[in-house]
Amino acid sequence: MKKLLLFATIGTIVLFSCQKPNQKIQNPKENLPIPDLAQFVNPMVGTKNMGHTYPGTTTPFGMVQLSPETNIEPYSIDGEYNGETYRYCSGYQYDDHTIFGFAHTHFSGVGHSDLGDFLVMPTTGDLILNPGEANKPGSGYHSQFSHETETAEPGYYKVHLEDYDIKAELTASDRVGFHQYSFPASEDAHIILDLVYNIYNYDEKNVWTFIRVENDSLVTGFRQTKGWARNRKVYFAMAFSKPFETYGHKKYDKLSYNGFYRRFEEEENFPEMAGRNIRAYFNFKTQKDEKIKIKFALSSVSTEGAIKNLRAEIPGWNFKQIKEETRQKWNRELAKVQVKTSTPEEKQTFYTAMYHSMLSPIIYEDVDGQYLGLDQNIHQSEGFTNYTIFSLWDTYRALHPLFNIFHPQKNNDMVKSMLAHQEQSVHHMLPIWSHYGNENWCMIGYHAVSVIADAVAKGNTDADLNKTLDACISTSNVGYFNGIDEFIRNGYVSEEKSAYSVSLTLEYAYNDWCIAQIAQKLGKTEVYNQYLKRSENFKNIYDKEIGFMRPKLRNGEWRKNFDPMDTHGQGFIEGNAWNYGLYVPHEIDTMIEMMGGKEKFAQSLDKIFTTEIAEKYIENNEDITRDGIIGNYVHGNEPGHHIPYLYNWTGQPWKTQERVRMIMKTMYSSKEDGLCGNDDAGQMSAWYIFSSLGFYPVLPGSDEYSIGSPMVKKANLYLDNGKTLVINTKNQSPENVYVEKVEINGKEIDGLTLKHSDIMNGGEIKFYMTNTPAK
Repeated sequence: MKKLLLFATIGTIVLFSCQKPNQKIQNPKENLPIPDLAQFVNPMVGTKNMGHTYPGTTTPFGMVQLSPETNIEPYSIDGEYNGETYRYCSGYQYDDHTIFGFAHTHFSGVGHSDLGDFLVMPTTGDLILNPGEANKPGSGYHSQFSHETETAEPGYYKVHLEDYDIKAELTASDRVGFHQYSFPASEDAHIILDLVYNIYNYDEKNVWTFIRVENDSLVTGFRQTKGWARNRKVYFAMAFSKPFETYGHKKYDKLSYNGFYRRFEEEENFPEMAGRNIRAYFNFKTQKDEKIKIKFALSSVSTEGAIKNLRAEIPGWNFKQIKEETRQKWNRELAKVQVKTSTPEEKQTFYTAMYHSMLSPIIYEDVDGQYLGLDQNIHQSEGFTNYTIFSLWDTYRALHPLFNIFHPQKNNDMVKSMLAHQEQSVHHMLPIWSHYGNENWCMIGYHAVSVIADAVAKGNTDADLNKTLDACISTSNVGYFNGIDEFIRNGYVSEEKSAYSVSLTLEYAYNDWCIAQIAQKLGKTEVYNQYLKRSENFKNIYDKEIGFMRPKLRNGEWRKNFDPMDTHGQGFIEGNAWNYGLYVPHEIDTMIEMMGGKEKFAQSLDKIFTTEIAEKYIENNEDITRDGIIGNYVHGNEPGHHIPYLYNWTGQPWKTQERVRMIMKTMYSSKEDGLCGNDDAGQMSAWYIFSSLGFYPVLPGSDEYSIGSPMVKKANLYLDNGKTLVINTKNQSPENVYVEKVEINGKEIDGLTLKHSDIMNGGEIKFYMTNTPAK
C-alpha cells in the first residue's frame, strides 16, 4: 500500500519537548530543583472489589487514560443485572491475573461507569479475535500476567503478557496514548483493535463503529455508544511505527442490509470497516525483541482533530522521551505541596492521594480548542480550556475547593466549562453529572452552583458574574427535574415524588444558599433574600418528636414505618438518617440548636461513631462495605465527609481531632486496597489531602475552613500566585493528635477556622500538638 504524503510527518522522529529528558526540573517559584515526588505515588491503590481506580498512564487532567482491562464482565446475564460488573467500573482489579488489552478512556473509581474505548491487544500465533473467559486460559486472545512483572508509575505502565512473551509498555500525552510492545520472533504477530469492548457493556451499547485504513501505518475512525452517556462519539487516529503486512476485521452484527458493499470481500484487506460491533486486526512479522509502537490519539470532533492532536503532542517515536516528559508533568503538579511525614507510608499515601486528585476532570477539547458540545455541535473554547467528567455530587465537597488552592486557573476553566454546558443545554441547566458532551443525570442536587459559589467566594473566577448568577437561577427553577417544583411550592420534596425526598430537600437547600452568596456578591438583595429563604427548607423535614430528618408526604404528614438506620427506602440516597440527616452545612448552628443543643448533638455524633450498623443494612449496598465504616459513620461514601468536623461547633473540637486522625490512619493507606470506598473522581482523596494539612472545607461556597488535626510534620505549599505557605506541626507524633493552639505568622488565632486568605497570602501556619485534649 502506498503511504500518503499527507501523513508523512507522523512516522518521522521529531524532538518535541518542553524540557530535555535529562534536564533538572526547576521550581519556578524558588529556582530549586523539583524533587521526584512521582516515586511516592502508587497508582495501584484502589478499593477492593469495588469500582477501582485505574493503574495505567495519563497526564494530570489528561484526556487519555490508557490502562489495562483485567476482565470482561457483561452488564447483564440472561436479562438480569450482573453484580460482578460493578467491580470493573474502571476496568481493573488487582486480584485478577489476566489482561484482555489496554483501553484509552476510564473513570477513576466511580460507582457507575461507561467508557473503556478502543481496546488494543498485541498477540502472536494463530489469530484469535474472541477475548475468551478469564477463568479459561487459552480460550481467547487474553493473556495471563503476574504482578511481579507489572510496574505502575505516574505516566508509565509496564507488564509482561505471559501467553505471548510480549513486554507491554504504556505512556501518554494529554490526548495521545503511546504503546510500545516488545515482541518475540514471530511470523504471526498481531495487533488487535477491539471496538466491541465497553465498560458496563450490554448488547446494544455500540451504536456504530467506523474505521478507515489510510495507509499501511495509519488508521482512523470513530465509535458511537449509548451508555451512561446516551449519545457519545469518540474519534481516533492510530499510527504504527512499522507498516503492517495485512489487516482485516470481523463484524459481530446481524446484517439486514449492506447495499452494494456486497460486491466486496470486506473482511480482509478492505480499507473501510463499518458496523455496530467490530474487531479489527493488523498483522506483522517480528524479530526477537523487536518493538512495535503505536500512537493512539483521541478527539471528540473528528479524525482530522485526532490527527492534529497526534502531530502536535507526539510527532516522533521516542517513547522514553515522552515517558520522561509525562513524569515531569506529574512532578511539577505534585511538587506544589512538599511534605514531611512521620513515616514513609504516610508520605506515599499523601502523594497517591494527590495523584488521584488530578485524574479528573479531564481536558475535553482538541489542541486547536474545538470540542463537541452538549448540543452535539462543534464549539470553539474562547478564553478557557474546556473540561469534562464532572461527578459533582461527590467532588463539590472537597475536590473543587482543593483546586481553588492548588489549581485555581484550571478550576476557573472548569467553571467556564460548566457555564458553556448550561448555554448549550436545552434544559438551560448547569451540569449535574456530565461527561463527553453528555449529561447523564446521575445523583442529586445541582452542585455546579456550589463549585461556582466556592470559586466566587475565593476570588478564583473571572466569569461574568451576572450571567453566572442567571445560569444558577435558571438551573434551580427547572421544575421537572427531581422534585424542584415541589421544593419551590411546598418547601420540601415529598415521599410520593421521590424515594430520595429527604436527601433532595437537604441538597437543594444548601445549593440555594450558594446561589444566595453569589447574589449577595453582586448586591442583588431581592435575589439574595429569596434564595436565603429557600435555603431554610431543611427545617420542613425535621421531625422533632423522633429527632431525625424524615420523609414527609404531600399532605404534610410524616411517612410511617421509618427506620433511621436503614439505607434503603427511607428518603435518603447512599446514606441513612444518622449520617445524611446531618447535612446542613450552611446552617450548622441552627441545625444543632434544632436537634437539642450542643451537648445532645455531640452525644449523637458519638453514637454515630460507636454504634455498629447491622449487616442487614449494608448487605444490599454495592457501594458500601465494612472497610469504609466506623460504627455507623460511613467514610466510604460522601454524605458524611463533613461529620467528623462537626464537633468543632459543639465546643468539643478535640473529638474532631481524634476522629480525623483515626480516619486517616484506618481508612487510607498506600496498599493496593488503600481506599475504603470508591475514590469517586477524586473526592475521597481530596478529603485526605485537606485533613492531612490540618483543615477542611465543611462549607464550600464560603471562604472558611474548619480546623482538624494535621497528619504532616511540615508542608510547603507553592501557590500559583507566587507565594509560599509553610504548615508546621510542632510536637507531631501518632500520639499527639490534639491541637493545643494554632498560630498564623506568629499570632495565635481565636477560634477553629482558617480563612482562604490565610492560605493564599502565604507565610506560616503553625499547629502546636499535644497528647492531651485541650478541653
